[in-house]
Amino acid sequence: MPVLPGAEPFRHEGGEVGVLLCHGFTGSPQSLRPWADHLAARGMTVSLPLLPGHGTRWEDMQVTGWQDWYAEVDRELRALLERCRRVFVFGLSMGGALTLRLAAKHGDAISGIVVVNPANKVHGLSAYALPVARHLVRTTKGLRSDIAKDGIEEVGYDRVPLHAAHSVRNFFRIVDTELPQVTQPMLLLHSPQDHVVPAADSARILSRVSSTDVTETILEQSYHVATLDHDAERIFEDSFAFIGRLAPSAGEVGSPLPEVRGGTATGG
Repeated sequence: MPVLPGAEPFRHEGGEVGVLLCHGFTGSPQSLRPWADHLAARGMTVSLPLLPGHGTRWEDMQVTGWQDWYAEVDRELRALLERCRRVFVFGLSMGGALTLRLAAKHGDAISGIVVVNPANKVHGLSAYALPVARHLVRTTKGLRSDIAKDGIEEVGYDRVPLHAAHSVRNFFRIVDTELPQVTQPMLLLHSPQDHVVPAADSARILSRVSSTDVTETILEQSYHVATLDHDAERIFEDSFAFIGRLAPSAGEVGSPLPEVRGGTATGG
């Protein structure tokens, strides 16, 4: 199945510090590509995978679940850990939940995490109806392009398969129980005006992680997809400074690295 234009995965071979970026539910790497480019231009080794069932058509997502999405980022993380001396994980929305689970499972192998408008729960009455509704209705309205900046569109699905939404609900419940296992330094950035993920999710995450090095930043000018919005440059600069504080060698080129699967410095 052809990948939607702009939704391609991206990989860049840089220095000894690696960054894995995790996109959100029904979204694609396009929402994080400017962030990935910013890091690649500063010497990072970058991996921005396309989650299974994403970036093509919603019917493909219907047959995937959280185990597939988590397995993909876990595989990419392990590849980075083989190539780099220090590795960080960044995520947007559900990608933030994927980031938190990787942090809980991999411990000190991950040097730090950055999450933007991280999701922690499927809210509203619809969440309680999902176990039954998914057998009666295939899809509901999509979530993409919650962006304050004019003229910017997110590449993603305009329909949400209810089977996949039910899987997300289960995944968030699992991640919530694992949050106390998250101990890494964390930068959490969130938008007060987010029409997809409420601020309560960020507050819940901050209250449950065990990290002692935590920075919370408010993105006043952006909606949910803040990485494509007015505060994007702030996210990029703050996250690079976060890396620089924890890994002063960031951007230095070490020994030659093997070719990264699926792409080159110019894309996937």
